Amino acid sequence: MNVVIDAGNTSIKLAVFRKKELLFLTSTDRPGFPKAVKDVFSKFPEITHALVASVGSLSKKEINVLAIFCKVQLLTAVASVPFKNSYASPQTLGVDRIALATAAFYKYPHTNTLVIDAGTCITYDLINDRGEYCGGAISPGLLMRYRALHQHTAKLPLLDPSPFVELIGNTTEKSMHSGVINGISQEIDGVISQYHTRFEHLTVILTGGDGQFLSNRLKNTIFAHSNFLLEGLNYLLEYNKH
Repeated sequence: MNVVIDAGNTSIKLAVFRKKELLFLTSTDRPGFPKAVKDVFSKFPEITHALVASVGSLSKKEINVLAIFCKVQLLTAVASVPFKNSYASPQTLGVDRIALATAAFYKYPHTNTLVIDAGTCITYDLINDRGEYCGGAISPGLLMRYRALHQHTAKLPLLDPSPFVELIGNTTEKSMHSGVINGISQEIDGVISQYHTRFEHLTVILTGGDGQFLSNRLKNTIFAHSNFLLEGLNYLLEYNKH
């Protein structure tokens, strides 16, 4: 049995797998991480292996808490991966993108697959039908765009995303919602359309914390997978067991 830890920019997720089956998922912040680890192992003492992917600020001391309970691997840019990595600077490739590419490689073999992760940032990652990771793009995420409008202007307020968005905003707040949400939706649709011009047969996966919020606003056909990254981490843990 495995536990995989996705320590992102805003939260830490812990997921327990038995082979490919997701048994348990919880989320915490950095101060709550040691307790979350103890709770997971209390519920699942059969866990023997752990993989940590940290793009946030999880410290070595905190990671070592896991070593009390099981064998621990830390995912890095030089880890063994099942796909061919054609990124020009593989040592700079984020571990989150490695995990997403791994999930695409295993779940959609011999398929051109574009994975869009709508989190703190929006990442676009392509695995082609030859099992080759080609790269992609990184852009600001939903909340980052709202914060940028507030922090880099004198008077614009800090807003939370709204489920009700009009194209033509007739107040400052509505105009901001239109700019951010319509803008991000048009960006994603535009990127997907560009990929479709290069790849006749293309599968598009949308995941990440804002994936569900954005999925119904997109015109292109997508498949929403909320736990895609965690599944990729579990595949990587199995691939690197020794």
